[in-house]
Amino acid sequence: MSTLYISKLVKLAEQAGADNEAAYEAASNAMTESLANDGLVHLYGSGHSVLPVQETYPRYGSYLGFNPLTDPRVMWHNILGAGGVRELLWLERTENYAEKFLDHQPLNAGDTIVIFGHSGRNSSGIDTAIYAKKRGLTVIAITAKSNLDKPATHSSGKRLADAADIVIDTCAPIEDAIVDIKGWSRPVAGASTVLAMINMHELVARTAQKLADRNIELPVFASPTIAGVTLHDTDIIYGQYREKMLDAQTKHLPQFKKSMAKED
Repeated sequence: MSTLYISKLVKLAEQAGADNEAAYEAASNAMTESLANDGLVHLYGSGHSVLPVQETYPRYGSYLGFNPLTDPRVMWHNILGAGGVRELLWLERTENYAEKFLDHQPLNAGDTIVIFGHSGRNSSGIDTAIYAKKRGLTVIAITAKSNLDKPATHSSGKRLADAADIVIDTCAPIEDAIVDIKGWSRPVAGASTVLAMINMHELVARTAQKLADRNIELPVFASPTIAGVTLHDTDIIYGQYREKMLDAQTKHLPQFKKSMAKED
């Protein structure tokens, strides 16, 4: 019996790999420039799009320079009730909330940000893209272009793809689920999150190679199951991450003071 889900997922991943070559190069070039100049590559998503953020950093095989922007208010921790799905779905569609979270994040000119969003229509991602561009960041969107036929609902008239500098298409279908079940009225087995992760790991790999071509090696998280690697090695990288974030926050401090001084 052939696989129901995996075979279809592989085809979509291969399609994304073929369709996004120019975007991969542009995105990895931007990320390389940020990291080579001691900047950061920020990562943002809401709802299930938080998962590619967490998958990218910190994890074994990732390296110093990524900054996950994880806001617990747009992540679900419960199905119903406090931290539930209904609450986050409402909040991620509410305009002008994201900037309240981003005001105290060290987004500095010359940095890059990767924003994940399947539909590309939620205010959370669009607001983040618009905000980041005002701060001088290069904005990369990892989204599904299949949704571009849907009208924008954001007051700017933009979708995430419209607000980004570089767009990578996950090639996920609008309905997200990709397996049709005989006797069921709706498909099952979502693909967008897995495809977003696959595309992001392509950027992680390409950026590492471009940095290596410049004789730059960044500290990489390695599994302690590898001979010679210990948990202490991971702690060392956490310390280096802390130093990098302190430097970024110091650079960001004048902007933070300016933001906090604004009148409502």
